[in-house]
Amino acid sequence: MDDRWLNDPDPALRPRARTPEVHFDSGGVPLLGVLHLPAGPGPHPVVVLLHGFPGNERNFDLAQALRRAGYAALVVHYRGSWGVGGAYSWSNVLADAARAVGAAPGLDPALDPGRVAVVGHSVGGFAALHTAAGDGSVRAVAALAAYDLGAIAQAPEVVLREARAMFASDPLPLRGTSGDALYEEMRANGASWRLAALAGRLADRPRLLVAAEDDTVAPPPLHHSPLVEAYAPGAETLLLPSDHAFSGQRVALARAVITFLDRAL
Repeated sequence: MDDRWLNDPDPALRPRARTPEVHFDSGGVPLLGVLHLPAGPGPHPVVVLLHGFPGNERNFDLAQALRRAGYAALVVHYRGSWGVGGAYSWSNVLADAARAVGAAPGLDPALDPGRVAVVGHSVGGFAALHTAAGDGSVRAVAALAAYDLGAIAQAPEVVLREARAMFASDPLPLRGTSGDALYEEMRANGASWRLAALAGRLADRPRLLVAAEDDTVAPPPLHHSPLVEAYAPGAETLLLPSDHAFSGQRVALARAVITFLDRAL
């Protein structure tokens, strides 16, 4: 097994690895991102990493592992999140994710625009699958503990109450929104956002679906199992013994994502 991502690059490689801050507009608002550039001249494949709601786990460890494996990794913050201007909303998350994927290959001349993948966690997994479905230039997509807003919008009342309470409890790093606003936006979009409905548009590309056994935020029976069924055959799937943030399985998660991308790109 190739675990090159566990080792630092050869110090003789030039140019050396860099971590520039990057900016690009989405909907008239400058988004903030951090680009993890590998050592060496490239061209490097590009992975856009999308965090969830509100983004307490932003997967910088995955970005560093991807860089050591030879992938350029962009971590980006959506409008209204973590100090970025504008208002946070689910629709803006989708628009900003699509914009990040479109902008990423042009952020540095060492990047390969022909090898772009998107990897998202939780609501970022929701956005990753929607972005890949709408952009044929995305070569591969991985959804990690994807939170299916479309499925929740049509779930039983007890599930809706839990979602509403969660949306209301976590907006501190966000601006221009509220738990009620996020809940109503989810309900209004309903079936049009269901991830299972994207299966046909993603069938021609590699897909990785990872879930966590102890996930109480995106329980696998509601969020993961329907995707496994809808995206079969062809999608790679993995169930890890951990929680929603894969807290005790970060090395296993990195290994799964990099092994998948090595095959896909």
